[in-house]
Amino acid sequence: LEGKCLYVVLLMAVFWCTEALPLAVTAMLPVCLFPTMGVLPSKSVCPQYFLETNFLFLSGLVMASAIEEWGLHRRIALKVLKIVGVKPAWLILGMMITSSFLSMWLSNTATTAMMLPIANAILESLFGDLETLKENCKVKEESDGQTQVKLHVLPSEKQMLTIEDRRDGMEKFETPEDIRKESEYQMKVWKGFLICIPYAASIGGTATITGTAPNLILVGQLKSYFPDCDLINFGSWFVFSFPLMLVFLFLGWLWIAFLYGGLNTRLCVTKNDKRAAAEVKAFAVIEEDYRKLGPINFAEGSILFFFILFAVLLFTRDPKFVTGWSVFFNKGYVSDAVTGVIIISILFFFPSEKPSLKWWIDSRASNTPYVPLLSWKKAQECVPWNIILLLGGGFAMAKGCEESGLAAWIGGHLQPLAQVPTPVAVILITAFVASFTEFASNTATIIIFLPVIAELALRVKVNPLYFMIPATIGCSFAFMLPVSTPPNSIAFASGHLMVKDMVKTGFVMNILGILCVSLAMNTWGIQMFGLDSYPEWAQPVNVSTGVMASVGATLQPFNVTL
Repeated sequence: LEGKCLYVVLLMAVFWCTEALPLAVTAMLPVCLFPTMGVLPSKSVCPQYFLETNFLFLSGLVMASAIEEWGLHRRIALKVLKIVGVKPAWLILGMMITSSFLSMWLSNTATTAMMLPIANAILESLFGDLETLKENCKVKEESDGQTQVKLHVLPSEKQMLTIEDRRDGMEKFETPEDIRKESEYQMKVWKGFLICIPYAASIGGTATITGTAPNLILVGQLKSYFPDCDLINFGSWFVFSFPLMLVFLFLGWLWIAFLYGGLNTRLCVTKNDKRAAAEVKAFAVIEEDYRKLGPINFAEGSILFFFILFAVLLFTRDPKFVTGWSVFFNKGYVSDAVTGVIIISILFFFPSEKPSLKWWIDSRASNTPYVPLLSWKKAQECVPWNIILLLGGGFAMAKGCEESGLAAWIGGHLQPLAQVPTPVAVILITAFVASFTEFASNTATIIIFLPVIAELALRVKVNPLYFMIPATIGCSFAFMLPVSTPPNSIAFASGHLMVKDMVKTGFVMNILGILCVSLAMNTWGIQMFGLDSYPEWAQPVNVSTGVMASVGATLQPFNVTL
């Protein structure tokens, strides 16, 4: 059985990495192969495709689609940018804070796609047209000629960028060499703006259970592999990972702002220098866009209320450090999935316009047309059903690895890691997973390695969460290549970034991420989850006794030799 299951796992891994088939189609292969090869019956495989974890994911996606439907995300983004200001270092920080916050609730891809047009509009007002910048970077000792400006900006921002503005800006620089140096600086800042958004989206997704698929896969596989483990839920995960996200976001900001010229003495000191006029115009763009949104309407206010209620109820259901509201119900009956589905169900009938009270008094009075906050048609269009299938494929693969004994077999061959100190093993696991996910999707990566890592923890008698949490977070740290994750691809597709830019920036980001995870696991993580002791719940019950016994007997000589 182990060999047959290994064949299916390797086949799916190759298909996922090469994308020979669509990811969702590859995720359905266990339905075809496990029953026909005798690994698992179909009645055990098929239910894995819609566990309660998938309902939690679905509720997060539906809430995100409602936020996007009424433009609340744009209002939040512009408000944050108004607060932080438009000096390059602060604006990069504002972009990263906004992207990471939105990514906690929206998908990383949607966050990046929404933030990039805002960034481009601000950059156009700061520095002018990108093609002109590229031409100015090539200026040597040529005579100073009239600069041709080609405008490629959002329609609402075009009126802010006139040829006279750009010419006035360039007249502040006396020689072609000054123009070239300033243009090179502006190009570096431009790249920093574009590269910080996908990175911040990937970092922000780690802060909540619903923020990215690997977090949900961890919860699902824990429930399957260790049913008695109830330590990980929305609240406890947020308390652990949100400080980690803040630390990593701050360090990432320092690195990006330093690398791309935004972090300098102007960070703290306001000067009336040659860039001040451009910064004033950029701030005017943000102010104008925010003004055009107008006052918050009934629909936006309603969505904001339900969004806050959604987050608060998930956080307080069972946060572990205090008693949650779930104690009012039968133990184990109400999960995060139940909470999420209750809130999103309300969106489908709650009105998007304030109802008229006159109609209740006089039936002939005109009433506001009834339009719910969210229609099912809109929800269907916005929900990526392929990701839900991908989650299900991961749970089905994990089930096959457990039942067949493959995870135990691989875990036995990783026994040499028992000699490595646990904190070092955490760093090695995080680094390995972060490297692998540069070439494969983060969902596929965690699906493949999480059962193996769980089995490794059992073999070396370490709390499984000590290895599984760093691996889960680490697979979201795909910063080095455009193909590593969809947000990277979106930013790269703008045509303004080069692969070497992402590799140079992403390599240090990966190192910072690995160190931050190690810090979190060995400080507040130990206290929160009791990682310094081997828990009673760490007994996999889904693997049959016979299989475990046979696998143990097979591996015994190997382990003795080690």
